[in-house]
Amino acid sequence: MAQYNYKVMDKNGKNKKGTIEAISEDKAKEKLKSEGYIVQDIKEQGSGGLKLGGKKVKDKDLAVFCKQFVSVLNAGVTIITALDMMAEQMDNKTLQRGVREAQAYVQKGGTLADAFKLNPKIFPPIMVNMVAAGEMSGNLEVCFERLTTHFENANKLQAKVKGAMTYPIVILIVVIAVVIILLVTVIPQFAEMFEDLGSSLPKATQLLVDLSEFLQHKWYIVIALVAAVVLAIKMFKSTEPGTMLFAKMGIKMPLFGNLTIKSAAASFARSLSTLMASGIPLMDAIEQVAKMQKNKIIRDGLLDAKVQVAKGVPLSKPIRDMEIFPPMLPQMIKIGEETGNIEDMMDKVADYYEMEVNNATDALTAMLEPMIIVLMAVVVGGIVIAIYSPMLGMYDAIDSY
Repeated sequence: MAQYNYKVMDKNGKNKKGTIEAISEDKAKEKLKSEGYIVQDIKEQGSGGLKLGGKKVKDKDLAVFCKQFVSVLNAGVTIITALDMMAEQMDNKTLQRGVREAQAYVQKGGTLADAFKLNPKIFPPIMVNMVAAGEMSGNLEVCFERLTTHFENANKLQAKVKGAMTYPIVILIVVIAVVIILLVTVIPQFAEMFEDLGSSLPKATQLLVDLSEFLQHKWYIVIALVAAVVLAIKMFKSTEPGTMLFAKMGIKMPLFGNLTIKSAAASFARSLSTLMASGIPLMDAIEQVAKMQKNKIIRDGLLDAKVQVAKGVPLSKPIRDMEIFPPMLPQMIKIGEETGNIEDMMDKVADYYEMEVNNATDALTAMLEPMIIVLMAVVVGGIVIAIYSPMLGMYDAIDSY
């Protein structure tokens, strides 16, 4: 049992604070609501153990956990013993503590799905729902095998997309670093020489000299300005208009937008197939897949698709009406609906779009390489020309004299 600090409002509109003991936060909320209170805020005492600190639990960690858990269960080991064995050999301390809590919950008679639900920051909803379906059907090992495949594919997809996004950022940082080094170390030496010669400088060269002096003596202004811009962007991104703007940029940005859409299509198809193959109803599966999407426009579109499906509309129609995903996705969903085998169709679609993401990232990298080389040549070359142009002018004047 855990202790939770709560803030509630009673029937008379008066605020009240206190502490309650419960197995989970959800159970604590249910208990307070049953007593007629409106829950305003609730936090576990000393909260932050699993939510703060520790390594983040990635798809790779979950894939390893699920794969090893299947092997232990297939060996005839009980769930409680299996959880104990898994916790002993884990490197990720956050996941280890989550498994320990799950083991304690199951020992008290709870289900494994409810045990995972205690820590939604560690065990995602797709894992909780599939484990619940596996416990109901008696095919827990099969569900963990599917989860292993799901998390492995998700990890590969994320790594590929992250690599494509990281490459230009790293190169851009290198370009900026080279420019700063030139301005701080090289330009001052030439500036002294120009000053000794007493010659007037071209505007481009004078601009470099002024910028160099500014960076040397007022560098803190640049740092403060960059920090303010980054903070402003983060604050704007957390607002509704900011979230929508970045979502639109994510799917419409040249070069990267196509990669984002194909990645979302692959993730949608793979997750939907995995959930439905485990016996999760279509509407619940759509909701879970929608919540996995990072792009708000795609997420909202899928949640709307769930509403349409609840009204009896085939899933293929709202997916097509979103006008975001490639035409192949709603077409394959429609074939799956007509044949009654959506999960197999989605498996094929996921394989296809995962291959498309690989091809798109390779093409993007190949396209960016020459563009980045040209950018570096223009920036560094411009600085070199600005430095040497007055010197060449002086040499020409001497020769003519």
